[in-house]
Amino acid sequence: QVHVVESGGGLVQAGGSLRLSCTVSGLTFDGYAMSWFRQAPGKEREGVSCVSLSGELTYTSDSVKGRFTISRDNAKNTLYLQMNNLKPEDTAMYYCAAKSAAARRYGYCLASWNMPNEWAYWGQGTQVTVSS
Repeated sequence: QVHVVESGGGLVQAGGSLRLSCTVSGLTFDGYAMSWFRQAPGKEREGVSCVSLSGELTYTSDSVKGRFTISRDNAKNTLYLQMNNLKPEDTAMYYCAAKSAAARRYGYCLASWNMPNEWAYWGQGTQVTVSS
């Protein structure tokens, strides 16, 4: 059984930073692409960033490009999201997601990486709130 657990969220002032972490068990972590999504109240779930199995290839949404950085430590089965220069519009629940072994090219971020239905396993989320 795959378990995905996010941590690191909190309340921060605009311009501040946070680092989110996501630990995964139940799958061979270094064999799968991983991603971060977020969802604000009343809005659809939005793809934030994706990283390939080795960590060499990353993709980031335009809304956070230059401010957020995705990375992974395969030795620790952990995914990270470093968030700098946070803005009030970044306020959302942040989710970590992993693909299924049945997914097409599950080790890589495809053009559809920002579609929630590309990802099979999700954590419960960690809340990020940015005050102005």
